[in-house]
Amino acid sequence: MTETFDADWLSLREEHDHAARHAGLALALSAALPERPRLLDLGAGTGSLFRWLAPILGRAQAWTLVDADLGLIRRAFAETEAWAKANGWATSWPSRQVLLVHTPAGAWRMEGLITDLCDAPGNLPLDRTDAVVNTALCDLVSRAWVRRMAEGLRQHRLPFYAALNVSGHERFFPPHPADVLVARGFRRDQARDKGFGGVALGPEAPSAMARAFGAAGYRVLLAPSDWRIGRGFSGFAATLAEGHANAARARLPGHRAAIAAWLAARRRQAARGALSARIGHTDLLALPPC
Repeated sequence: MTETFDADWLSLREEHDHAARHAGLALALSAALPERPRLLDLGAGTGSLFRWLAPILGRAQAWTLVDADLGLIRRAFAETEAWAKANGWATSWPSRQVLLVHTPAGAWRMEGLITDLCDAPGNLPLDRTDAVVNTALCDLVSRAWVRRMAEGLRQHRLPFYAALNVSGHERFFPPHPADVLVARGFRRDQARDKGFGGVALGPEAPSAMARAFGAAGYRVLLAPSDWRIGRGFSGFAATLAEGHANAARARLPGHRAAIAAWLAARRRQAARGALSARIGHTDLLALPPC
């Protein structure tokens, strides 16, 4: 069973995800899609990618949100309907499983598919889609998973868009003497098996995907998509620091005191609005051969 994520965490990061994704790659994907594209969103969570990418595509479209967590899919529908209404767009429900967002650019259709992505792409409806997309997924998967995905999509000549893959260049500011220690423990945690059939790629995800899709004949485009968390978002930076410290403690049990001191310092900085961070990410777009 692959890992799932807390819905509140996904909502907390959504604003930063939207600011970080590389719009140029999204426009390149849009240009490669048909007039009424069908998108398969892997590990869709609460639907954040839909709410960012659908307006960029800017035309009638249909999305299938894929996740192992039914609760997240239900929240995706609820949050997307609220977002649509906040934008002044009507919504309708052709069935209990399908949401339509009615925009001046056309109808945007959303449905859900509950399945474990460990088995992808064999359990995905690739014959009924025009592109496979995802956010913050591929640093969790294994090399074997990426190779299977590249081969499966090659057979259907489908584009693959993967946003916000960690690049291994995270920094908290101001600097702290234990930054290197915490980063080492966090990196070890990134490499554990996340339920995708082997060691997780972590910061090697962009290069591993580029090699796998390149070997399958794809044209691969990469672009930076770093989170830039300024002091005005010290609370979010503190949440990130907490996650880094918890992961580091689990992998470096002999250094728990030093990691705890690091986290305490970061909390104090956040409390006075002095903590910021930059978390490196890379977006990838793989386009099939003509």
